[in-house]
Amino acid sequence: MQNRLENRCLHFVLVLFCLLGVVSCGGVASNPQTPVTPTQPTFAHVVLVVLENHSYSEVIGNSAMPYLNGLAQQNGLAAQYYANTHPSLPNYFMLTAGQTETTVDSHTGTMNDDNAVRELVKAGKSWKCYAESLPSPGYTGADAYPYARQHNPFSYFSDVQNDASQAANLVPFTQFGSDLGNGALPQYSFIVPNQLDNAHDGTLAQADSWLQQNIGPLIASSVFQASGLLIITFDEGDESDTSHGGGHVATVIVSTKVKKNYVSQAVFQHQSILRLMLAASGINTLPGEAATAPDMKEFFTGQ
Repeated sequence: MQNRLENRCLHFVLVLFCLLGVVSCGGVASNPQTPVTPTQPTFAHVVLVVLENHSYSEVIGNSAMPYLNGLAQQNGLAAQYYANTHPSLPNYFMLTAGQTETTVDSHTGTMNDDNAVRELVKAGKSWKCYAESLPSPGYTGADAYPYARQHNPFSYFSDVQNDASQAANLVPFTQFGSDLGNGALPQYSFIVPNQLDNAHDGTLAQADSWLQQNIGPLIASSVFQASGLLIITFDEGDESDTSHGGGHVATVIVSTKVKKNYVSQAVFQHQSILRLMLAASGINTLPGEAATAPDMKEFFTGQ
């Protein structure tokens, strides 16, 4: 009786192991390979370039933008990426603070909530906002066309307004080339072309040419090839495009660690870029909605 019970127990265990794939049963392969799950790599330099006011359908496949489309084809493309709202400024706040904060571009108040600058400083990481046509380093004032303040969210942060050393990280875009050439790029770079070069007042072809001329050297540099991450996105779609709030926009992820010719169908919004940029900088405390936003690890090869 005891032997029969033991045999039944052994038979049950073997059947269970077969179902779990622990042992081979009846010619079924044992221990099937588990797919490698990509992890979030960290980088010495993360760079975000924000363009303006065009929907995905206007950009991807557009012959007027051969350079950006080439980057999308060779690297990673987020095919279901959406801005959060209209107009511009709340989208820029989402990209840097994880909250929209305001519903108008004319907002002039100080933003006190947690943000990328606060977390970068706490972690001892360097940062700069390279704003094309910024009147002077540290400038936090009103528009000075073709510079538009609503595209420079850092100028609203109390962390910047109340600390001259942090305000000094707001610099004209002309400094980007010299920082790159001198090996002085910060950990985190936020790049905003002016109103003529960001496709707001200029054409998409002009914006594409600007990218090739100014971002091409970054991608080709040895420092980027070794440990760089570049993200190019649009703040919002066309005004008539309200999908997910701010419209369907093109977002391209570039790095030597990105899967090549990769197209993601996952839904992302600007809080996911904030999450990605801070996580890729080795920072775990994520402001606002970035803390719960879908991560973008799928773009990277398994580590």
